[in-house]
Amino acid sequence: MPPIATSPLVPEPHGLPRYALPGWSGLAGVARSDITAPVGIRMRNWGYGDADISTGVHSPLTLTALAMAPASGDAAAAPHEISLIITADLGWWRTTEDEQQVRRAILAATGLTDARLLLHLTHTHAGPSICREDVDLPGGELVPEYLDALAAAAARAAVAAIDDLGPADLVWASGMHGLAAVRDVSLEGQALLGFDPAQEPDQTLVVGRLTAPNGAVRATVVNYACHPTTLGYANSQLSTDFVGPMRDVVESYTAAPCLFLQGASGELGPREQYSDDLGLADRHGASLGHAAIGVLLTMPAPGRALVLDDVIQSGAPLAIWSATPTLSDRTVSTEMREVPVLLKELPSIAELELEWATIDPRSRAERVRRAERLRRTYTDMDKPVHPLWVWRFGGAVFVAHPGEAYSALQSTLRRRFPGVAVIVMNLTNGPGWVYLPTEDSYRANRYQAWQTIVAAGSLEHLIEAAESAIINLGLERDEVAS
Repeated sequence: MPPIATSPLVPEPHGLPRYALPGWSGLAGVARSDITAPVGIRMRNWGYGDADISTGVHSPLTLTALAMAPASGDAAAAPHEISLIITADLGWWRTTEDEQQVRRAILAATGLTDARLLLHLTHTHAGPSICREDVDLPGGELVPEYLDALAAAAARAAVAAIDDLGPADLVWASGMHGLAAVRDVSLEGQALLGFDPAQEPDQTLVVGRLTAPNGAVRATVVNYACHPTTLGYANSQLSTDFVGPMRDVVESYTAAPCLFLQGASGELGPREQYSDDLGLADRHGASLGHAAIGVLLTMPAPGRALVLDDVIQSGAPLAIWSATPTLSDRTVSTEMREVPVLLKELPSIAELELEWATIDPRSRAERVRRAERLRRTYTDMDKPVHPLWVWRFGGAVFVAHPGEAYSALQSTLRRRFPGVAVIVMNLTNGPGWVYLPTEDSYRANRYQAWQTIVAAGSLEHLIEAAESAIINLGLERDEVAS
């Protein structure tokens, strides 16, 4: 993916070509809460293996809130103008009730409307259970109290981020990093969930830099698509996986909070994964963190663009680009859509139990439990819909939804809107925590395709809805892009 830019080589009024990163100017505030779960809590995130409860903490779990609002003369914002992104080091919701408990606590504490909150999970597979229905299982007795504490911590961070609102500029640039690999490999005709060296992954890394008027970094945002599955079924340590170590590296450089937003990673994961090697998660995170710093180091200074303002005749005519003051777009507009989806013809739970009769009993029980909960996501709806939030902040758009979309969601939108910073967020809000694979994956009967309850074509419908929303918010598609 080429570097994103709002207007590469667009002449200024006096005719000089200009290059500026996509950005936004307004009010922003950041706050963080610790949400590390107690040791002994249930953390069974894998069907296979014996790790039912946590035995220690590898990396603390955190929750970080980013509040944004249009600028005003007195640097204050009314609740209806504030948008809030909260990213938490957790895996995935199992029930709508649990997600709603945390969401309601945030909304009650802030006075925000539901459409102005994106509650995002980084998707670590080494996190605690966040399902009250696990209360009767080993370690599950700690889950209800933890969820209560989580809701309170989220509300505190939300209020603190809003209280922290002040003038800021948020600009975006992109790079690449090799952590993510396609995890759809086949062996002797069987579709497996693991590294496939024959397929090219989307390894796009998008980094946002939030700065104060004096140029000081207030926060960074890292958007990357890769399953945090470095640590697997043999690990019993609560961990952010690679996310926390990545943040540690970035924050040691910027001295400011770093937010991680999990991209469209439905088919993407590390080459080496399912490990109990905590050092491997540290190395994965450090490598991604240094890549993010590399992107930051290539950005123009805060408040600056580049202008081609001179030509030096050397051995060749040299184009001289110089830094020039610039102002970022102040546009703020949001849209929420309900995208119709079709459900597959689903086998009964009894049929699934029979189909999985030959696998490990504990793995079978976990598969059945997940299948039962997934069906509740949509089967109670008369007309199933998958929610989609699209927020425009200047030259960037956040595209958020609750499912696990394949990377085609982000790569297609970035190709169609090459001058826009497109930040795609899986596992945001709810309901609808289902895989959204490509139609090819259904034909190959991949895990993500047989595990989901939505029919082929659902991802493609989501992509078209997102494109339509982005256009509706005033950004132009590149009509040449396929």
